[in-house]
Amino acid sequence: MRTNHLIIGAGIFGISAAIELRKRSHSVTVINPGQIPHPLAASTDISKVIRMEYGTDLEYMEMAIESMAAWREWNLVLGETVFHETGYAILSPNKIEDGKQVYEKTSWDNLQKKGIVAERLNSEKIKERFPAFSSEKYIDGIFNKMAGFAESGRAVELLAQYAQKTGVDIFENNTAEKIIIENNRAVGAETREGNIFKAENIIVCAGNFTPYLIPEIKPFFKITGHPVFHLKPKDPALFASPDFTVFTADIANTGWYGFPLHPKEKVVKVALHSEGLELHPAHDERVVYESDEQQLRAFLRSSIPALADAPVVFTRRCCYTDTLDGHFWIDRHPAVANLVVGSGGSGHGFKMGPAVGKMIADVAEGKQHQWSNRYDWRVLDERTVQREEARFLERGLED
Repeated sequence: MRTNHLIIGAGIFGISAAIELRKRSHSVTVINPGQIPHPLAASTDISKVIRMEYGTDLEYMEMAIESMAAWREWNLVLGETVFHETGYAILSPNKIEDGKQVYEKTSWDNLQKKGIVAERLNSEKIKERFPAFSSEKYIDGIFNKMAGFAESGRAVELLAQYAQKTGVDIFENNTAEKIIIENNRAVGAETREGNIFKAENIIVCAGNFTPYLIPEIKPFFKITGHPVFHLKPKDPALFASPDFTVFTADIANTGWYGFPLHPKEKVVKVALHSEGLELHPAHDERVVYESDEQQLRAFLRSSIPALADAPVVFTRRCCYTDTLDGHFWIDRHPAVANLVVGSGGSGHGFKMGPAVGKMIADVAEGKQHQWSNRYDWRVLDERTVQREEARFLERGLED
């Protein structure tokens, strides 16, 4: 048996890293607060988008393509379809060549560069293909059939079960509160429940709580909450795939995106991908406010009229583990030996789970991954600009 690794956190990053390390014959232990999936984890909920379009960012596009292939494999390995390849529609109220539609235009250009066959939409095609959307508002767009959504909470649950079958030891209801450091070397973790777990390598994939377990990176992180809505449509068939799909609606300028009718829950999920509200993951309430629903209703009235009066049957405020620059944080601690961080999903990490898991495993083994340089330990400050072209940032993207 090779090196023993303790992974703190069984979200998509932690559990995918555990599976990858176990494939490499390492001994792996995972601890997680509560059950898997934890109800407050970003990995929880009924769905997360799986898409490759990242505007100008070719590296993220390549990571997403690699991850998408792995999601298809996971469907087979898990014996259940958790990745539903329903496609992805990028909707625009202007021609995508318009200067306001940077995300749409650069995504289209990179799809062409990669030789990926995607369909250009106009208002007539939108009306024909996806009749629930307002073809008067949205006059241009892109549809890529190589995309869809993962049943996020269910996927993490099944992946944890699979990890155990491969020999990963998982201990639920163990909330890490302290990294044990001896002679500038991480040797274990102490939990709120009074347990101590020792290991040769400690990997922190604790999501929102990562910057609290490793306070020296806290200045480079912030936790932000974003409203999520599940709606019960009056006409479910109108919102079922293929007549409705995973979508973004002028997302860089509005933040709105959503999903087709969920195959099990029979709801339509719509959410806001924006700056969000900064909060403390343990001390602040994760509530969706009336003002959030008012914003939702205004969006639906103009964009998806048939959903405008649908009852909201569930809400949550999904908490992102944001780095100040919007990029992952995957590296060994510069001052504490054998301590690895795998965090900073920044609201777009779930789809990348398979690729990130491999990256974390490489870093834990002391190797250099082809993409890991970008996510190294780094110094960020108030001048740092968050970058993700598919995210609505009111201050805008700066050079």
